Amino acid sequence: MTDAQVFTLLPAFSLARRELVRFYRQRARIIGSLGTPIVLWALLGSGLQAAFPSSPGGTNPVSYLKYFFPGNLVLTILFTSIFTNISVIEDRNEGFLQGVLVAPVTRLGLVFGKVWGGAVIALIQGILFLSLAPLAGFSLSFLALIQILLAILVTSLCLTTIGFIFAWKLDSIQGFHSVMNLFLMPMWLLSGAFFPASRAPFVLKIVIYCNPLTYGFTAIQSCLQSQNLSSSVLTYSSAIAIEILFALVTTLIAIQVVSSRKKG
Repeated sequence: MTDAQVFTLLPAFSLARRELVRFYRQRARIIGSLGTPIVLWALLGSGLQAAFPSSPGGTNPVSYLKYFFPGNLVLTILFTSIFTNISVIEDRNEGFLQGVLVAPVTRLGLVFGKVWGGAVIALIQGILFLSLAPLAGFSLSFLALIQILLAILVTSLCLTTIGFIFAWKLDSIQGFHSVMNLFLMPMWLLSGAFFPASRAPFVLKIVIYCNPLTYGFTAIQSCLQSQNLSSSVLTYSSAIAIEILFALVTTLIAIQVVSSRKKG
């Protein structure tokens, strides 16, 4: 193993492990990131059930709780992925980040460690919420389960990287919360999670298809075999490919941000 690999892979693994340990020692964060989507699914799903249109055949009403389930799974991933990056600001304030920056650690290792740590946390939270799928009437095959786990992981990587970029640029946790809250709900609402994208006005459709969360939601929704509830022309393969592209682009941006501006 070369020195470059040592200074990249080992720090990345160590930082990722540190993120996991820190998160699961803070039970309030676990409850908040997982509990909010569950409450929204139960309350909004039940409340909007009567307003949801009938199934294509017109004989049996479509359960809005079933339609809304993939959206709330995405919401779990979104909250967890973004807010794990609070640790970037905390590490800077505590002096830990400055120590990492002066150590023989590559910027790639720093980004990978933080991003993969947050993405794995989001993956675990997503799996916990996914365990409620039978309550919504879903029955997953082994292949569908593998596909949905891949979709959750790729979506988590993309969202965690976006959160990392903002956290690296901001100096306070309060500022990070304010900026992220400005983007989080619009990203979620305009992903197809709350209403089908096909029913949106043309201008909103442009925003929807520029939203990276749209493709993560589409991939997850198709895995849950609820694609018939929307008119998306994207298949699982095309949606996951676009999401991977978003993840690669945001990762390159994160590496550039870290390399061009050393905080501390």
